[in-house]
Amino acid sequence: MKIVGNIFWFIFGGAIWALVSLLIGVLCCITIILIPVGIKMFHFAGFIVAPFGKHAEYNKGNAGKLVINIIWLVLFGWETIISYALTGVILCCTIILIPFGIQYFKTIPFLTLPLGTTFVKDN
Repeated sequence: MKIVGNIFWFIFGGAIWALVSLLIGVLCCITIILIPVGIKMFHFAGFIVAPFGKHAEYNKGNAGKLVINIIWLVLFGWETIISYALTGVILCCTIILIPFGIQYFKTIPFLTLPLGTTFVKDN
């Protein structure tokens, strides 16, 4: 089921959101201080290509990661979180697209604190 879900996900929006994530990663790398977040956004683009069977898990970070995460939230994060959440809500309004909407909600923990978050496979 995960393979079928990932194929439909990629065809019906995953590829576009992966490109958006890559663009956000490039914009973050242009600002010198957000280069670590830009690198994490490249990892996120890989996750968003095939999210079924994976989830984001937060590991404890240090104060430096927290400061960069706050700068990320102020500059780029809140817009990205709102866009992913709205896409999830729109998809959940239809019965057949609820699994895809849930995948968008799974991205919010990563988008809130990208530094210190990793992607792990579901058991």
